[in-house]
Amino acid sequence: MRKKVIAGNWKMNNSREEAKQFMQDAFQQLPTATEKVVPVVCAPFVHLSLLSELAKDKPLHIGAQSMHYEASGAYTGEISPSMLTEIGVSYVIIGHSERREYFNETDETVNKKVKAAFDYKLTPIVCVGETLEQRESGETKNHVAEQVKRALDGLSEEQISETIIAYEPIWAIGTGKTASSKDANDVCTHIRTTIAQFVGETIANKVVIQYGGSVNPDNVAELLAEENIDGALVGGASLDAQSFVKLVEAAHHA
Repeated sequence: MRKKVIAGNWKMNNSREEAKQFMQDAFQQLPTATEKVVPVVCAPFVHLSLLSELAKDKPLHIGAQSMHYEASGAYTGEISPSMLTEIGVSYVIIGHSERREYFNETDETVNKKVKAAFDYKLTPIVCVGETLEQRESGETKNHVAEQVKRALDGLSEEQISETIIAYEPIWAIGTGKTASSKDANDVCTHIRTTIAQFVGETIANKVVIQYGGSVNPDNVAELLAEENIDGALVGGASLDAQSFVKLVEAAHHA
């Protein structure tokens, strides 16, 4: 059975003190059992070392929001996968639509980063999704499938089985609009079918596929009840510890 993965993406939010308070509050309320659910907090780079220290021996994993694909080099302002690993980070978001739109992420760089993540024992959370224009013109499934294929190109079957895919329709991110649970599951099912086409159903059925896009404690249970939605990548609703814990609890009961 696939575990549910609830990953909070803080984006460019939360001060150091707010981050410490979040962790303190979350640890008081988080379920201790992790057989069914993996909670992850993806924070700004400047907080990762602190959060990794605070999360030691706790039922919470720490992730980065991006990284470079090289281990070192003349890349001013970038963070390497080895730097993340050595401070205890275990997850990394790759190819978020905001990275693609504002910072020139491409399918090619996404693929390089996914490969680098595995080289340094990081679990990649690969984001895919369509614009409103693409959705309205009926291009959603073809576009998302192509993003998935390019992201996973050249990976071993084992690496593919350990990759997390986050389906995030761009038109639903931060807008308050959410794809219906049925529509979200339809695309997530298509993602799994796409993966099965080149590695088979056995491997495809191991892949965790999240939904992201204005997920909150009020709608998460309905989304997680769908067959092919295995968790959520959550923005604003993950900034508050109580809200984040409610998301994790909903996943425990899904």
